[in-house]
Amino acid sequence: MTQPQHQPLSAQRRPALLIVGCGDVGLRVLKCLRGRWTVWALTSSPERMPALRAAGAKPLLGNLDDPLTLGRLGGLADRVLHLAPPPASGRADPRTANLLRALARGGRTTHLVYGSTTGVYGDCAGEAVDETREVNPGTDRARRRVDAEARLRHFGRHSGCHVTILRIPGIYALDREGGDPRDRVRRGTPALQTADDVYTNHIHADDLARACLRALMVGLPQRAVNVCDDSDLRMGDYFDLVADLWQLPHPPRISRATALATLPPMMMSFMSESRRLSNERMKRELGMVLRYPTVREGLAVASG
Repeated sequence: MTQPQHQPLSAQRRPALLIVGCGDVGLRVLKCLRGRWTVWALTSSPERMPALRAAGAKPLLGNLDDPLTLGRLGGLADRVLHLAPPPASGRADPRTANLLRALARGGRTTHLVYGSTTGVYGDCAGEAVDETREVNPGTDRARRRVDAEARLRHFGRHSGCHVTILRIPGIYALDREGGDPRDRVRRGTPALQTADDVYTNHIHADDLARACLRALMVGLPQRAVNVCDDSDLRMGDYFDLVADLWQLPHPPRISRATALATLPPMMMSFMSESRRLSNERMKRELGMVLRYPTVREGLAVASG
């Protein structure tokens, strides 16, 4: 009798990952993996395909706004890292709905990690916040994330897939587009005076990438996890720290009333919510040891 042909053991054990929304954090995940996994990366832009290929991924052209382009997704990978943002308007996330329908058709996904936002908690008036706190989104941007989280939990419960939701605050890194806090300080953008200021939370982009991988491997099913560092800073103090590290002028401080009258609504939305996040679940359940425990350490490495 002819014996069946088997793949080498190393090939059998090679994990397969699909990254949906492979931007800055996704590229950092690829760098961490260093070719040890087979990684597919979904993109809606043909122009990005060479860069994704160079980073070690197999690019796949598809658009979360067009379900007809997602037919192959369900059978590609056991693990999925979903980092794609919702649409820019509305209170729901049809992109996540389209993705989950495509994954359900394949029936292969065993672990899914979603990059959500700590904005789902809304304004907590500076209180300590862990994952047991009920969501209370104060903006449509956050409501779209709450909708996505609910869809993902439903998918996990009904498919048996382990879904881990990472609730992410401000992501910083000097080599991340839009994540270099020196840009705001150099522009002289005001911060709130101490009496009106809010507590803010951060995670270095490299630590976030490592948390994504930990969640893909050991994340508990249908579980939300705050992914933040140990910093305990008001927003104005954070930008003062940035200024001190690079010998820049401190941002001017203004009252909340002046800020409401002069700053863009999007900026004010971030300056109107105050939370002090707990990361104990991240450390305990994901086994995360932060490379940059506070923003001072994360920024000081680059400033030195």
